[in-house]
Amino acid sequence: MEQFAFDNEKYKELQKTEIYDRIKKYGKLYIEVGGKLFDDNHAARCLPGFDPNVKMQIFKELKNDLEIIFCINARDIISRRTRSDNNLTYDEEVLRLIDCMNNEGISVCGVMINFHQQDPYIERFENKCKEINVPVYKTYHIEEYPNNIDKILSDDGFGKNDHIETHKNIVLVSAPGANSGKLVTCLSQLYNDKIRDIQSAYAKYETFPVWNLGLDDLVNVAYEMATADIVDINMVDPYYEKAYGKIATNYNRDVEAFPILSNMLNRINGHEIYPSPTDMGINNVGNAIKDTLAVQKASFAEIERRYYKNLIKYEEHKISDRVLERSNELYAKAKEIYKNLFPDEEIK
Repeated sequence: MEQFAFDNEKYKELQKTEIYDRIKKYGKLYIEVGGKLFDDNHAARCLPGFDPNVKMQIFKELKNDLEIIFCINARDIISRRTRSDNNLTYDEEVLRLIDCMNNEGISVCGVMINFHQQDPYIERFENKCKEINVPVYKTYHIEEYPNNIDKILSDDGFGKNDHIETHKNIVLVSAPGANSGKLVTCLSQLYNDKIRDIQSAYAKYETFPVWNLGLDDLVNVAYEMATADIVDINMVDPYYEKAYGKIATNYNRDVEAFPILSNMLNRINGHEIYPSPTDMGINNVGNAIKDTLAVQKASFAEIERRYYKNLIKYEEHKISDRVLERSNELYAKAKEIYKNLFPDEEIK
């Protein structure tokens, strides 16, 4: 039965176990949370049986050991950047998420405004946070970031950022959308923890791409289709292959950023923490799939759905030629994979 293709309960237990294993190994853990906290409908469509709210289920079960920081980019406040799914500006979305966390009994230890600057919209947002008793902190622009590590890891770099006082072993770092500065917040906290003799480490809570599924697995192709507009490209993690002699799937941005990120983490901690970007991720999706073929069918259906949706968007001048070309390439690739898996089935 398709509804049992993914074991949601097994996934929850695997994720929680890995989080606690890392705490035992490293101490306080800042976990960068990608994607949505709620309503991960893409994952639910690709993985029948995956609960779209499983992240929050896990976090609620960990709430006695957990608190959360929300990040927002100052530029997004000023530009009134808006989410496409609920039409809220990013600052409004942060306030909504804070309210959601309060309703779930999860402690919000602060909001970090990244790359802070003076602006009336920013001041208004700060005042709204203060009205609901949520402290506001700030990071600042650092020239030559991320290349000048000596400056970044100094009093003139991360040292001039605000330090958020945290009290739990698990600190989630989330945001209203991409490019909000989650990584900068994590790294700044690690640096400022270090100079205060607080032992802490970094990890990523990830869903896609699934590291132990191949490049041609339709689950991972569906992720590429979902991110066609920002051109995320799945690739073999060369650092993982060098470290373990095994293949792992990651994506271009993480692989490209790893040398600088690894250097920073190693300098802060005084020794190597992760030999590859894949090792940073906490991602047990592939270990909870029960029916591989059912998941392949569901993922192909999601690829088709997004492909035809992009065709409509293109006709409405909502996406570029480049995005349409990327969609065409991925759909053609997915059809070939599907034909090889299910040679007796006809693609409509």
